[in-house]
Amino acid sequence: MSTATFPLSLRSLSARQAILWGGLACGVLDAADGVVAYGLHAGLNPIQVLQFIASGFLGPSAFEGGIAAAALGATLHFLIAFVVAAIYVAASSRIAALRSEPATFGLLFGAAVYLVMTYAVLPLSAVPPSLFSFPMFLNGIISHALFVGLPIAMYARRIA
Repeated sequence: MSTATFPLSLRSLSARQAILWGGLACGVLDAADGVVAYGLHAGLNPIQVLQFIASGFLGPSAFEGGIAAAALGATLHFLIAFVVAAIYVAASSRIAALRSEPATFGLLFGAAVYLVMTYAVLPLSAVPPSLFSFPMFLNGIISHALFVGLPIAMYARRIA
C-alpha cells in the first residue's frame, strides 16, 4: 500500500484529513470502550449502548426504539467524534504546542472532553439520570484521554 492511501503513514495531512481520520479513530475506539465498559458494569449489550447515546436526543424511549435508535446513537456518536476532532484540529492550527506535544495535550484534551460531555452536555440532554460510579468515572477519564484525545492529537500533529 502506498503512503498516498494509508492514513497511518508519516506523510502530512490536510486539516480535513486529520479531522476525518482522527474522528474515525476516536469514534471507533471510544465506542469499543463504551461497549466493553457498559457491558461489564451494567450488563448492556452493544445495541443498548448505542440506544443510550440516542437517549440524549430521544430520552428514555430510545431503549424501545430497536435498531433504528441504535443507528441514531451510532450516527450521533460519530458526529460528536468529528466535531471534537475539528475543535482540536482548529486549535492546533493556531497553537503550535498542540502539534509539537501531541501526547501531553492530546491526553489532557481527551480528559477535558469527558468532563465537558459528562458535566455540561449530558445534563442538558434527554439522557436519563444515573448514579455516580467511581469506576466508570475513572474509565471515562482514562479512556477519553487515550482513545479520544490522543488519536486526534496524533493526526492533528501531521497537518502540513
